[in-house]
Amino acid sequence: MGRILFQGGRVFDGTGSDRAAGDVVVEDGLIVDVGTGLDGDEVVDCTGMTVLPGLFDCHVHVVMSGVDLLRAVQQPFSYQFYEAARNLRRTLQAGITTVRDAGGADLGIQRAVEDGLIPGPRMQISVNIISQTGGHGDDWMPSGQCAGPWIPHPGRPASIADGPDEMRRVARTLLRAGAEVLKVCTTGGVLSPGDDPRHSQFTPEELDVLVTEASMQGKYVMAHAQGAEGVKNAVRAGIRSVEHGIFLDDEAIELMLEHRTWLVPTLVAPLAVLRSVQAGAALPEEMVRKAEEVVQVHADSVRRAVEAGVRIAMGTDAGVGPHGENLEELALMRACGMTPAQVLAASTSSSAELLGWGDRLGRLAPGYRADLVLVEGDAYEFERLPGAIREVWRDGVRVVPMTR
Repeated sequence: MGRILFQGGRVFDGTGSDRAAGDVVVEDGLIVDVGTGLDGDEVVDCTGMTVLPGLFDCHVHVVMSGVDLLRAVQQPFSYQFYEAARNLRRTLQAGITTVRDAGGADLGIQRAVEDGLIPGPRMQISVNIISQTGGHGDDWMPSGQCAGPWIPHPGRPASIADGPDEMRRVARTLLRAGAEVLKVCTTGGVLSPGDDPRHSQFTPEELDVLVTEASMQGKYVMAHAQGAEGVKNAVRAGIRSVEHGIFLDDEAIELMLEHRTWLVPTLVAPLAVLRSVQAGAALPEEMVRKAEEVVQVHADSVRRAVEAGVRIAMGTDAGVGPHGENLEELALMRACGMTPAQVLAASTSSSAELLGWGDRLGRLAPGYRADLVLVEGDAYEFERLPGAIREVWRDGVRVVPMTR
C-alpha cells in the first residue's frame, strides 16, 4: 500500500492543542507525517472536515444490550455473542476505534476482531467483574436466583471473591483467561438490587492483594467506585482508574490528584437507565430510584474533579445504554466544565495513556497507529458530531464506510 494523503482539512492532533489546517500522511498502517504541503500516492479530500485521532471509549460492555432483566434471562446463552458483533460494529461506526471492555467480553470476542472475523474497535478486556458476595457484581436476587446480564462460562470464569486468598485465586483465574486489566467493585452500585452506591466493598487488604497480582503480571486494576470511601480505598491501593466517581468528596479528589488516578465518569449511564425504563425495560424499583438520585450529584462530583485537575478519560458504560451512541458523553463532559479541546483530548490521547497505549494511539503524530476519524464541519459541535462522521480509518484501512 502506498502513501495515503489526507489533505485539505483541519487537524486535531489529540494533545489538546486547538485545530489547525494541515495534512496527514499514512503508510503501512502508521502515520508518517503531519504538516502542510505534503504529498502521497492516494489522496483523501478532507476539505471542510476535521481530522481526529481514532476515539476511545474506556468503559463498555459489548455483550450487554440494555438493562432489561426480563429480556436478559429469556435470551439463549449464545445470543450475546451475536449481539456483541453488532455492538462492536455500531461502536466503530461512531468513530470509536479503541475500547476497554469493563466486563463480559472474553478472549474469543477480542480475537475475532483482531483476526478480522467481525468489524470492531481494538479491545482491551477485563473478562469479568470481581465482586464480593452480595456486592455490585453478585447477580443474586431476593428470589434466590441469579439474574445478571451474563453468566460464567469457560472463557469468562466466575469472579466472586471473599478474603485475600480468594481474591488472589480469582485474579489469577481472570489473568489466565486473557484479562489485560482487572475490574473490581469497591462500592455498591445503581444496577444491583441489594447494595448502596455509597457503601464500600472489599477491605484494603483484599484490594492490596489484587493490585499486587495484577502488577506482577504487568497489568493494572480499574475500580467500579461510586461512594467516596470506596474511591479512597481504591486510590490508596494503587488502582489506576476510578469508574463513575458519583459521590466524590474533597479528600477523594485530593487523593486522586496525589496518586494521579484517572477518573472515567460515564455521565450518560444513569440517564440511559432512566430512558430504558421509560421505554418499558423491566427493572426493580430500587434500581430506578437509585438512578434518579445520582444524576445530579454525579455531574456535580465530576465538575469538582475537573476543576481540581483530576485526569479524565472518556467512558460511557455502553451496554447499559445503546452501543453506537457513545459520543453523547462528550457534551456531558463539556457541561462539567471541560473545554471542547479538553473533551477531545480526554477521548483520544488521555484515554490512550490510561490504557497504557499512549506511545502508539490517541494522537496524530509520526510513528502512531493510523487511526483517523473524518468529521464534516466543526468537531467541537458535540451535539451534531454523531451525524457528522464521514469516514473512520483503523490501522490505515478505511473501516467506515465499510469496504468489501
